[in-house]
Amino acid sequence: MGHLKNIALNIIKVVLPLAFGLFLIWYVYDLLDAKEKHDLFLSLKQANYWWIIVSILFGILSHLSRAYRWKYLLDPLGLKPKFLNSFFSVMIGYTINLLLPRVGEVSRCGVLSKYEKMPFTKLFGTVIAERIADATILASLTFLIIFSQFDKLGDMLKSWVSYDEEGSTLVIYSAVVVVTGLLIFIGFLYLLKTSSNKYLLKIKSLLIGFWEGAKSIIYMKSAFKFILHTLFIWIMYVSMFYMCFFSLEATSNVPLMGMLAAFVMGGISIIFIQGGIGVYPAAVMQILFIYGVSRSSGLALGWIIWTSQTVMILVLGILSMLIMPKYNRYLRQQKVDGNE
Repeated sequence: MGHLKNIALNIIKVVLPLAFGLFLIWYVYDLLDAKEKHDLFLSLKQANYWWIIVSILFGILSHLSRAYRWKYLLDPLGLKPKFLNSFFSVMIGYTINLLLPRVGEVSRCGVLSKYEKMPFTKLFGTVIAERIADATILASLTFLIIFSQFDKLGDMLKSWVSYDEEGSTLVIYSAVVVVTGLLIFIGFLYLLKTSSNKYLLKIKSLLIGFWEGAKSIIYMKSAFKFILHTLFIWIMYVSMFYMCFFSLEATSNVPLMGMLAAFVMGGISIIFIQGGIGVYPAAVMQILFIYGVSRSSGLALGWIIWTSQTVMILVLGILSMLIMPKYNRYLRQQKVDGNE
């Protein structure tokens, strides 16, 4: 019974956000009047898709760099996977993430662990370290946008925060929640340190493995190269996004900070719904509207960016799933032939 309950909960976690994303597609489209709907499809029809091809090339470069950057985290752990296996694993992880949120990182490490015979927990720890580096960049961009574009985003930010007469009560409740959470966390750490329960010991073992991987960023010899690759990856992300603006005449003159604001909001929106379906184009449209772009053109651009990125990931991910087993069979055969 408990097993069925877990399955049902997992299905709900996937289906509910997806259903909301599909609802959002209809809802945003329904907000447009007849002329805006006509302009939306006209924009999609008249777009210069050569810019989309350039955008996809930047995207591929970012994924290649991400796969190469991984080795700088793995080297201190004595793990040296083949570059192609790392790349295939990255793309498979991205593809699975489109359908199952937060499962992609696990799949990425699981696939590489399988083909390279490497400890999963250490691999996963390095992915956590990667996420820390990437989150730092995204957070920096977010703060840059908020502070530099506060005049344009101020009204939107204010609408996210409500103040009432019970504000002090809210602060007290928040403090109680934070303190309670800290006490629970400290108690859990104490149990992990002292308990001999087999489940807690398993969790402790996993956490130790994760920590070994996560701290590899501190001890790696090529920290400078890791940082350069991180910057390169994000420059490619922004370039991939920006190139799409030139595919539509209405968005080709959006200021740099407006483009970055749309980039950040689009990136944040993906957190809430797997793959960003529905919510990503809506987020891009909403931000660009602040910068004078019509809703139809903003929504068209949002769909162009989302579709091109999604298709790129799906194609590379599916190809990786097909090629990776053959590639590793070839490597094993080469090894056998070399030993004869």
